[in-house]
Amino acid sequence: MKTILPLLLLFFCGMTYSQTKISGSVVDNNSQPIPGANIIVVGTSTGTVTDFDGKFSLNANQNPPFSLQASSVGFETVVIKVTSNNQTINFVLKEGTSLDEVVISASRTPERVFESPVTIERFGLKDIKNTASAEFYDGLENLKGVDVNTNSLTFKSVNTRGFATFANTRFMQLVDGMDNAAPTLNFALGNLLGMIETDVQSVELLPGASSALYGANAFNGILFMRSKNPFDHAGISAYYKFGVTSQEAAGNNEYKDYGIRAAHKFSNKFAGKINFGYLDGTDWVANDTRGKDRNTSFIKPNSTRENDIDYDGVNVYGDLASNNLSVVKSSPAFLAQLPNPALANLVPDVDVSRTGYAERDLTDYNAKSIKADWGLYFRPWENDFEIQYVGKIGSGSTIYQGSNRYRIENFFLQQHKLEIKNKNFFVRGYLTADNAGDSYDMVFTGLNLNRQWKSDEQWFGQYTGAFITGTLAGLNANEAHANARQVADTGRFEPGTPEFINAFKTVTSDPDVLTGSQLKSESKIYHADANYNFSILPILLKYK
Repeated sequence: MKTILPLLLLFFCGMTYSQTKISGSVVDNNSQPIPGANIIVVGTSTGTVTDFDGKFSLNANQNPPFSLQASSVGFETVVIKVTSNNQTINFVLKEGTSLDEVVISASRTPERVFESPVTIERFGLKDIKNTASAEFYDGLENLKGVDVNTNSLTFKSVNTRGFATFANTRFMQLVDGMDNAAPTLNFALGNLLGMIETDVQSVELLPGASSALYGANAFNGILFMRSKNPFDHAGISAYYKFGVTSQEAAGNNEYKDYGIRAAHKFSNKFAGKINFGYLDGTDWVANDTRGKDRNTSFIKPNSTRENDIDYDGVNVYGDLASNNLSVVKSSPAFLAQLPNPALANLVPDVDVSRTGYAERDLTDYNAKSIKADWGLYFRPWENDFEIQYVGKIGSGSTIYQGSNRYRIENFFLQQHKLEIKNKNFFVRGYLTADNAGDSYDMVFTGLNLNRQWKSDEQWFGQYTGAFITGTLAGLNANEAHANARQVADTGRFEPGTPEFINAFKTVTSDPDVLTGSQLKSESKIYHADANYNFSILPILLKYK
């Protein structure tokens, strides 16, 4: 026992001695901290990354002396020798040319910008830190040739080369090689279900026809977002943002956005990470009550519900139901109700629309995004050969403007990826699945809310009958139309009443557009692809 104890003490002392601790900082030649710089022990996979203040701390399993390397995109690499334990090392990186930056989106393999056959715009960690936008995704608008269309508070659509729409099916968005488009919609919902800011490593954008490498959907270009690898970026980081959105129609409302990232390198072979993000706010209220021309959809500036019997408001839904009174008066069912069929001659040949509901009565404008992702990373030979599993889930609520106005409510998207790769090849397969949740079309909601209460045939029949009655009572045409609408709308479901709420629930849970408005979809996409960099073959053959 007396012999074993000294041996154990000697063993643990040896273990303690082999743990070399190094700390320090990385700054540029203007003494500004460089966040996200890679620190690595030369000849090993042991490393870390600097925080947002450019500082780092690292435990190495080597005894001094050994070399420590610092590198960052856009800067020259610097190597300094470690000569003692608990040594403080301060790196000063000289700014290099942007052509030395490494990108992967151009040829699907790592290469420097000047080697890329196409134009690439890059948004790195330093750009993310310095952006004045509410979130990093909004800051992409500062890149050359990029247009960001704001559909709602949480739904932004990135585009290049013009021809932009909110439903941008001509532009592809990839997150760690996975197409972020929702299968139901066939386009990405911006960053509503995308990446968490603390996990973004870089964003690359190819403004051009990239379809040769990424398919026909990349006709306008491609946005390639890469997350941080826990082998290189371990630790816990978080952010919290608070603000106020102000609009005359909506007033002042709180805006909250926070997220957290936790990553750990368990050994040189295994690492993992998990992220969570939450955003909550109030969307912009659409309250344009100006009327539209039914044939051209152009604005009719002086058209209101009070002075236009065939009114079709911009943000009023239900008034799309329109009919000509001459069609109504010629109906056998209507004529049978008249005491004298000759009274039908009093009905004018004019179009009349039903009374609609304002958009604010059909949605609460709550904007929300909840997203989480996780990853397990395995390097069996402690080199660049890596096996990884990544899972992502997201749920959100927003407003989408397409051919109609849609309330995207509790939309759910999930992705699961298995990938094997090194610097010269990758093989990946992933699943994308979505569920439209409680989403609905607000135009059809207004139409079918009215029809829940009273059918179009019944409403227009009552309107026409009341118009005849008013004319016989001596009312002029405008007064007779006002009286007819009042009579036909008697008993209409008013917003906020139990009858309205029950009818709203019935309509928005019915996917049949003749009676409901629910956007119902549960879609899946299975995708697999592989890539090999054949440009290294001449080098391999040369050494052989």
